[in-house]
Amino acid sequence: MAKITAAEVNNLRKTTGAGMMDCKNALVEAEGDLDKAVEILRKKGQKIAAKRADRDSAEGAVIAKVNGNNNKGVIISLNCETDFVAKNDSFVKLAHDFADLALNTSSQDEFLAADFGGITVQEKLTEQTGVIGEKIEIGAFKVLEAPYVASYIHVGNRIGSLTGFNNPIDNIAELGKDISMQVASMGASTLSYKDFDPAFVAAETEARIAVIEKDNEELKRLGKPLKNIPIFISRAQLTDEALAKAEEAVKEQLKAEGKPEKIWDKILPGKLERFISDNTTLDQEQCLLDQNFIKDEKKSVAEHVAAQGDVAVVGFERVSLG
Repeated sequence: MAKITAAEVNNLRKTTGAGMMDCKNALVEAEGDLDKAVEILRKKGQKIAAKRADRDSAEGAVIAKVNGNNNKGVIISLNCETDFVAKNDSFVKLAHDFADLALNTSSQDEFLAADFGGITVQEKLTEQTGVIGEKIEIGAFKVLEAPYVASYIHVGNRIGSLTGFNNPIDNIAELGKDISMQVASMGASTLSYKDFDPAFVAAETEARIAVIEKDNEELKRLGKPLKNIPIFISRAQLTDEALAKAEEAVKEQLKAEGKPEKIWDKILPGKLERFISDNTTLDQEQCLLDQNFIKDEKKSVAEHVAAQGDVAVVGFERVSLG
């Protein structure tokens, strides 16, 4: 039997990331042949991967990166089974290395087939499953291209985001970070209310009103103030006719309250603004541009972006664990 040196074990460990004893045992089985030892460890990884295929890999690291030209970004999540592994420095480094490689690909399939140190990314995942002893996989793969792309990774590597802009203005780096942080923190599902399907808005309106009405039944029983029941939930429903009716209703209210007609023009804008706010809750929750800006909730994201100059948000991506 060939004598296995500490240097050989260390070399195999650097190549594969496997533990000392696993490397030593593989070299013994391979009679000192490094390539055979690597193959032995990979086959071990394949066996472990097959055994753990049905395991839940909800932990991991989400990494968002942008290329040197700032016109393409990617987000990947390298998933594992436990928080303990997810926080390991070598695991996070691997996720960053994968993200760097992902910048040169355009789809998850292309990425998984890409070369990673002489083997494919998929083979590396299988190898690391054997090394770590947990199911390791790519849970998400998102690409965004635009004239300018910004990225953000939330503390702990659990959420990553990308935001695309149409024009790289002077302060685009700061704006990009702020809006990408907004995407990560507030979880918008679409850019604008204009993207909603009318059938979805109608169904969501009915469902939300039903929930509020049921809540009000309980509040009434308890003698507590009732919740306001909205007429609408999105700007997509606020036609000129709907807004005209709302204005007339406000005027009737002001008249009933005995407010002099000469001061109505000063009161109407605020009342209508409140009406719009109360009747666009879906937009505020799900539409990035219609959300309150996290750094100044007195204005929307769209208003903040418009105030920065000739620039607009053209797209975004978000990935989160759990």
